[in-house]
Amino acid sequence: MMTSDPRFLSGLPVLAAVVESKSFVHAGEALGLTQSGVSRAIQRLEDRLGIRLFERTSKMVRLTEDGKRFCEEALPLLAQLEEVAEGVQNVSGTVRGQLRVNVDPTFSRLFLAPRVGDFLETHPALQMELVIRDRLGDMVAEGFDAAIRFGEPEPSALVVRRLLQARVLTCASPSYLKRRGKPATPQELQTKNHQCLLFRDSATGRPFPWEFHHGRQRATVRVNGQLVLNDALTQLDACIAGCGVAQVFDLDLDHILKSGKLTNLFPDWSDELFPLYLYHTSRRNVPLKLRTFIEFIIASLKTK
Repeated sequence: MMTSDPRFLSGLPVLAAVVESKSFVHAGEALGLTQSGVSRAIQRLEDRLGIRLFERTSKMVRLTEDGKRFCEEALPLLAQLEEVAEGVQNVSGTVRGQLRVNVDPTFSRLFLAPRVGDFLETHPALQMELVIRDRLGDMVAEGFDAAIRFGEPEPSALVVRRLLQARVLTCASPSYLKRRGKPATPQELQTKNHQCLLFRDSATGRPFPWEFHHGRQRATVRVNGQLVLNDALTQLDACIAGCGVAQVFDLDLDHILKSGKLTNLFPDWSDELFPLYLYHTSRRNVPLKLRTFIEFIIASLKTK
Protein backbone atom coordinates (compact mmCIF):
# COMPACT_ATOMS: atom_id res chain seq x y z
CA MET A 1 0.00 0.00 0.00
CA MET A 2 1.46 3.33 -1.05
CA THR A 3 0.60 5.29 2.11
CA SER A 4 2.23 2.68 4.39
CA ASP A 5 5.59 4.14 3.38
CA PRO A 6 6.32 6.93 5.91
CA ARG A 7 8.55 8.64 3.34
CA PHE A 8 5.48 9.14 1.17
CA LEU A 9 3.57 10.92 3.93
CA SER A 10 6.59 12.99 4.92
CA GLY A 11 6.88 14.18 1.33
CA LEU A 12 3.43 15.80 1.32
CA PRO A 13 4.39 18.81 3.50
CA VAL A 14 7.43 19.29 1.27
CA LEU A 15 5.17 19.27 -1.79
CA ALA A 16 2.86 21.83 -0.13
CA ALA A 17 5.83 24.09 0.68
CA VAL A 18 7.13 24.01 -2.90
CA VAL A 19 3.65 24.75 -4.27
CA GLU A 20 3.26 27.72 -1.90
CA SER A 21 6.71 29.22 -2.42
CA LYS A 22 7.19 28.19 -6.08
CA SER A 23 10.80 27.46 -5.17
CA PHE A 24 12.74 24.45 -3.92
CA VAL A 25 15.16 26.79 -2.15
CA HIS A 26 12.46 28.76 -0.33
CA ALA A 27 10.58 25.57 0.54
CA GLY A 28 13.76 24.22 2.10
CA GLU A 29 14.25 27.42 4.09
CA ALA A 30 10.68 27.23 5.41
CA LEU A 31 11.06 23.56 6.40
CA GLY A 32 14.65 23.61 7.59
CA LEU A 33 15.82 21.38 4.72
CA THR A 34 18.56 21.73 2.14
CA GLN A 35 17.62 22.18 -1.49
CA SER A 36 18.88 18.67 -2.20
CA GLY A 37 16.71 17.35 0.65
CA VAL A 38 13.65 18.95 -0.92
CA SER A 39 14.59 17.52 -4.33
CA ARG A 40 14.94 14.01 -2.87
CA ALA A 41 11.57 14.21 -1.12
CA ILE A 42 9.84 15.33 -4.34
CA GLN A 43 11.66 12.64 -6.33
CA ARG A 44 10.44 9.95 -3.90
CA LEU A 45 6.87 11.22 -4.30
CA GLU A 46 7.16 11.18 -8.08
CA ASP A 47 8.60 7.65 -8.02
CA ARG A 48 5.79 6.35 -5.81
CA LEU A 49 3.08 8.11 -7.81
CA GLY A 50 4.57 7.31 -11.19
CA ILE A 51 4.07 10.88 -12.39
CA ARG A 52 6.14 14.03 -12.77
CA LEU A 53 4.92 16.68 -10.34
CA PHE A 54 6.96 19.73 -11.42
CA GLU A 55 8.50 21.29 -14.46
CA ARG A 56 11.76 22.92 -13.41
CA THR A 57 14.17 25.32 -15.04
CA SER A 58 16.86 27.55 -13.58
CA LYS A 59 14.31 30.39 -13.42
CA MET A 60 10.98 28.80 -12.51
CA VAL A 61 9.17 25.89 -10.88
CA ARG A 62 5.57 25.03 -11.84
CA LEU A 63 3.23 22.09 -11.47
CA THR A 64 2.60 19.74 -14.37
CA GLU A 65 -0.98 18.89 -15.24
CA ASP A 66 -0.63 15.59 -13.33
CA GLY A 67 0.89 17.53 -10.44
CA LYS A 68 -2.05 19.96 -10.39
CA ARG A 69 -4.58 17.11 -10.28
CA PHE A 70 -2.73 15.38 -7.47
CA CYS A 71 -2.39 18.59 -5.42
CA GLU A 72 -6.08 19.43 -5.85
CA GLU A 73 -6.92 16.10 -4.21
CA ALA A 74 -4.07 15.64 -1.73
CA LEU A 75 -3.33 19.07 -0.28
CA PRO A 76 -6.85 19.68 1.10
CA LEU A 77 -6.53 16.33 2.92
CA LEU A 78 -3.18 17.45 4.34
CA ALA A 79 -4.78 20.68 5.56
CA GLN A 80 -7.54 18.67 7.24
CA LEU A 81 -4.94 16.52 9.01
CA GLU A 82 -3.17 19.67 10.23
CA GLU A 83 -6.46 21.03 11.57
CA VAL A 84 -7.10 17.77 13.44
CA ALA A 85 -3.59 17.88 14.91
CA GLU A 86 -4.05 21.50 15.95
CA GLY A 87 -7.38 20.63 17.55
CA VAL A 88 -5.75 17.91 19.61
CA GLN A 89 -2.99 20.32 20.56
CA ASN A 90 -5.55 22.88 21.69
CA VAL A 91 -7.19 20.28 23.94
CA SER A 92 -3.86 19.25 25.48
CA GLY A 93 -3.06 22.87 26.35
CA THR A 94 0.64 22.53 25.48
CA VAL A 95 2.00 25.19 23.15
CA ARG A 96 4.30 23.40 20.71
CA GLY A 97 5.36 23.36 17.09
CA GLN A 98 7.02 26.03 14.94
CA LEU A 99 5.78 29.61 14.87
CA ARG A 100 7.02 31.83 12.06
CA VAL A 101 6.29 35.56 12.32
CA ASN A 102 7.11 38.44 9.94
CA VAL A 103 7.79 41.51 12.12
CA ASP A 104 8.24 45.19 11.37
CA PRO A 105 11.83 46.22 12.28
CA THR A 106 10.77 49.18 14.43
CA PHE A 107 8.35 47.14 16.52
CA SER A 108 10.81 44.28 16.80
CA ARG A 109 13.74 46.36 18.03
CA LEU A 110 11.89 48.81 20.27
CA PHE A 111 9.31 46.48 21.78
CA LEU A 112 9.35 42.76 20.91
CA ALA A 113 13.04 41.86 21.26
CA PRO A 114 13.24 42.78 24.97
CA ARG A 115 10.16 40.65 25.74
CA VAL A 116 10.21 37.60 23.47
CA GLY A 117 12.56 35.72 25.83
CA ASP A 118 9.88 35.68 28.52
CA PHE A 119 7.37 34.28 26.04
CA LEU A 120 9.69 31.46 24.96
CA GLU A 121 10.65 30.63 28.54
CA THR A 122 6.96 30.19 29.33
CA HIS A 123 6.52 27.81 26.36
CA PRO A 124 9.66 25.61 26.15
CA ALA A 125 8.13 23.21 23.60
CA LEU A 126 7.69 26.00 21.05
CA GLN A 127 10.15 26.81 18.27
CA MET A 128 9.92 30.36 16.95
CA GLU A 129 11.39 32.21 13.97
CA LEU A 130 11.17 35.99 13.75
CA VAL A 131 11.82 37.37 10.27
CA ILE A 132 12.57 41.08 10.60
CA ARG A 133 11.88 43.08 7.45
CA ASP A 134 10.09 46.18 6.22
CA ARG A 135 7.52 44.56 3.92
CA LEU A 136 4.60 42.18 4.35
CA GLY A 137 5.10 40.12 1.21
CA ASP A 138 3.00 37.00 0.56
CA MET A 139 2.36 35.46 3.98
CA VAL A 140 0.87 32.24 2.67
CA ALA A 141 3.47 31.57 0.00
CA GLU A 142 6.31 32.30 2.42
CA GLY A 143 4.92 30.15 5.21
CA PHE A 144 4.27 32.79 7.88
CA ASP A 145 1.81 32.14 10.69
CA ALA A 146 1.46 35.85 11.45
CA ALA A 147 2.84 39.30 10.64
CA ILE A 148 3.06 42.54 12.61
CA ARG A 149 3.23 45.74 10.57
CA PHE A 150 2.81 49.49 11.01
CA GLY A 151 0.48 51.39 8.69
CA GLU A 152 -3.02 50.89 7.35
CA PRO A 153 -3.54 47.47 5.74
CA GLU A 154 -4.17 46.95 2.06
CA PRO A 155 -7.35 45.01 1.13
CA SER A 156 -6.69 41.26 1.27
CA ALA A 157 -8.11 37.95 2.46
CA LEU A 158 -5.94 38.05 5.59
CA VAL A 159 -7.41 38.36 9.07
CA VAL A 160 -6.33 41.79 10.39
CA ARG A 161 -6.39 43.02 14.00
CA ARG A 162 -5.29 46.45 15.15
CA LEU A 163 -2.96 46.17 18.13
CA LEU A 164 -2.40 49.83 18.97
CA GLN A 165 -2.16 53.40 17.76
CA ALA A 166 1.39 54.62 18.43
CA ARG A 167 1.80 58.33 19.10
CA VAL A 168 4.47 60.14 17.09
CA LEU A 169 6.70 62.29 19.29
CA THR A 170 9.21 64.88 18.11
CA CYS A 171 12.27 64.64 20.37
CA ALA A 172 15.75 66.03 20.89
CA SER A 173 18.52 65.54 23.45
CA PRO A 174 19.76 68.12 25.99
CA SER A 175 23.12 68.38 24.18
CA TYR A 176 21.37 69.18 20.87
CA LEU A 177 19.12 71.78 22.49
CA LYS A 178 22.11 73.38 24.19
CA ARG A 179 23.85 73.80 20.82
CA ARG A 180 20.90 74.68 18.62
CA GLY A 181 18.27 76.03 20.99
CA LYS A 182 14.79 74.68 21.64
CA PRO A 183 12.32 75.40 18.82
CA ALA A 184 9.15 77.08 20.03
CA THR A 185 6.99 75.79 17.14
CA PRO A 186 7.22 72.93 14.64
CA GLN A 187 7.69 75.49 11.86
CA GLU A 188 11.05 76.53 13.36
CA LEU A 189 12.44 73.16 12.28
CA GLN A 190 12.36 74.47 8.69
CA THR A 191 15.17 76.91 9.46
CA LYS A 192 18.81 76.12 8.74
CA ASN A 193 19.49 76.32 12.47
CA HIS A 194 18.04 72.82 12.96
CA GLN A 195 19.05 69.34 11.83
CA CYS A 196 16.38 66.63 11.63
CA LEU A 197 16.98 62.87 11.46
CA LEU A 198 14.96 61.62 8.51
CA PHE A 199 13.50 58.10 8.30
CA ARG A 200 13.14 56.34 4.96
CA ASP A 201 9.74 54.98 3.96
CA SER A 202 10.37 51.50 2.52
CA ALA A 203 7.22 51.74 0.39
CA THR A 204 8.27 54.90 -1.47
CA GLY A 205 12.05 54.95 -0.97
CA ARG A 206 11.79 58.55 0.24
CA PRO A 207 11.93 59.97 3.77
CA PHE A 208 8.63 60.20 5.61
CA PRO A 209 7.14 63.71 5.58
CA TRP A 210 6.95 65.38 8.98
CA GLU A 211 3.44 66.02 10.20
CA PHE A 212 2.25 67.57 13.46
CA HIS A 213 -1.25 67.01 14.82
CA HIS A 214 -3.08 69.05 17.44
CA GLY A 215 -6.61 67.70 17.74
CA ARG A 216 -8.03 68.13 14.25
CA GLN A 217 -5.35 70.58 13.21
CA ARG A 218 -2.54 69.27 11.01
CA ALA A 219 0.67 70.91 9.89
CA THR A 220 3.19 69.52 7.41
CA VAL A 221 6.69 70.93 7.87
CA ARG A 222 9.49 70.65 5.28
CA VAL A 223 12.38 69.92 7.64
CA ASN A 224 16.12 69.99 6.99
CA GLY A 225 18.30 66.94 7.50
CA GLN A 226 21.67 65.61 6.36
CA LEU A 227 21.13 62.11 7.76
CA VAL A 228 18.56 59.57 6.47
CA LEU A 229 18.09 56.29 8.35
CA ASN A 230 16.02 53.14 8.02
CA ASP A 231 16.60 51.62 11.46
CA ALA A 232 14.59 52.76 14.48
CA LEU A 233 17.17 51.98 17.16
CA THR A 234 19.94 53.71 15.23
CA GLN A 235 17.72 56.75 14.80
CA LEU A 236 16.88 56.76 18.51
CA ASP A 237 20.53 56.38 19.54
CA ALA A 238 21.58 59.16 17.16
CA CYS A 239 18.91 61.42 18.61
CA ILE A 240 20.05 60.69 22.19
CA ALA A 241 23.64 61.40 21.11
CA GLY A 242 22.59 64.88 19.95
CA CYS A 243 22.80 64.37 16.17
CA GLY A 244 19.44 65.99 15.51
CA VAL A 245 15.71 66.15 16.09
CA ALA A 246 13.78 62.91 15.45
CA GLN A 247 10.19 61.84 15.11
CA VAL A 248 9.83 58.54 16.96
CA PHE A 249 7.05 56.20 18.03
CA ASP A 250 6.04 56.33 21.68
CA LEU A 251 7.06 52.70 22.25
CA ASP A 252 8.85 52.17 25.57
CA LEU A 253 10.01 55.80 25.56
CA ASP A 254 8.71 56.68 29.04
CA HIS A 255 11.94 55.76 30.81
CA ILE A 256 14.03 57.71 28.28
CA LEU A 257 11.86 60.81 28.60
CA LYS A 258 11.72 60.59 32.41
CA SER A 259 15.50 60.19 32.59
CA GLY A 260 15.95 63.43 30.67
CA LYS A 261 17.89 61.80 27.83
CA LEU A 262 15.26 63.12 25.41
CA THR A 263 12.70 65.91 25.49
CA ASN A 264 9.33 65.84 23.75
CA LEU A 265 9.58 69.21 22.01
CA PHE A 266 5.93 69.78 21.15
CA PRO A 267 3.56 68.06 23.61
CA ASP A 268 0.64 70.05 22.21
CA TRP A 269 1.43 68.81 18.68
CA SER A 270 1.85 65.09 19.51
CA ASP A 271 -1.59 63.80 18.51
CA GLU A 272 -0.46 62.02 15.33
CA LEU A 273 -1.20 58.30 15.62
CA PHE A 274 0.31 55.50 13.54
CA PRO A 275 -1.51 52.13 13.66
CA LEU A 276 0.09 48.74 14.30
CA TYR A 277 -1.69 45.66 12.93
CA LEU A 278 -1.36 41.92 13.35
CA TYR A 279 -2.11 39.75 10.32
CA HIS A 280 -2.77 36.04 10.08
CA THR A 281 -4.27 33.76 7.48
CA SER A 282 -7.98 33.10 7.47
CA ARG A 283 -8.46 29.78 9.24
CA ARG A 284 -11.51 28.25 10.84
CA ASN A 285 -9.51 27.36 13.96
CA VAL A 286 -6.58 29.51 15.06
CA PRO A 287 -3.75 27.19 16.25
CA LEU A 288 -2.95 27.32 19.95
CA LYS A 289 0.63 28.48 19.27
CA LEU A 290 -0.64 31.49 17.30
CA ARG A 291 -3.47 32.29 19.68
CA THR A 292 -1.06 32.23 22.61
CA PHE A 293 1.37 34.55 20.80
CA ILE A 294 -1.42 37.02 19.98
CA GLU A 295 -2.55 37.02 23.62
CA PHE A 296 1.05 37.61 24.72
CA ILE A 297 1.46 40.60 22.38
CA ILE A 298 -1.83 42.17 23.48
CA ALA A 299 -1.05 41.69 27.18
CA SER A 300 2.46 43.11 26.73
CA LEU A 301 1.14 46.21 24.96
CA LYS A 302 -1.34 46.84 27.77
CA THR A 303 1.46 46.91 30.34
CA LYS A 304 4.01 48.88 28.31
